[in-house]
Amino acid sequence: MIVAQQKKKENIIEYVLYMWQVEDLIRANKLDMSLIDKHIISGYKQDEDLTLEIRDWWSNLCEMMRLENKSEKGHLQININTVNDVNRLHNHLLKSPKQMAYQHLYNSMAASIQEFDNKSGNALENEVEICLTAIYSSFLLKLKNQAVSEQTEVALKTFSKLLSVLAKKFKEEQEGSLQL
Repeated sequence: MIVAQQKKKENIIEYVLYMWQVEDLIRANKLDMSLIDKHIISGYKQDEDLTLEIRDWWSNLCEMMRLENKSEKGHLQININTVNDVNRLHNHLLKSPKQMAYQHLYNSMAASIQEFDNKSGNALENEVEICLTAIYSSFLLKLKNQAVSEQTEVALKTFSKLLSVLAKKFKEEQEGSLQL
């Protein structure tokens, strides 16, 4: 929870990737708070009040996953909404005459985004989700000691660059300093 709050404030892209990881950790622990207490919360070295707050956060996420039928796969609605908010900004940036540098960056990788979407079965909702999914999927492959192709690595670097710029623009928007 502490990490999530910090990431949400500082870098929305890192926040989403972190929350997807949290969803997977909850699934790995079978949405069972006794397992989450043992494997995750015990690792937090905080005072009792903060530990209770952290436990409540994890418990609430477990309950949300149960209620939204996300115990096997998929993302919580709050995380989907966040991705959609970032994609909304992405679309505004693509239309803004003041954001030509962003548009050029996007245009340089649009074909790679489309290619990844095609390979994933066109099941993803928007371009931000496509880029995030590509990066998260490569993270999971690396955890399993599985390699990704050189072409995929190049695409992932471009996706990361776009998402990094988008995270900065999102923060500027949140602070009220973004010029569209």
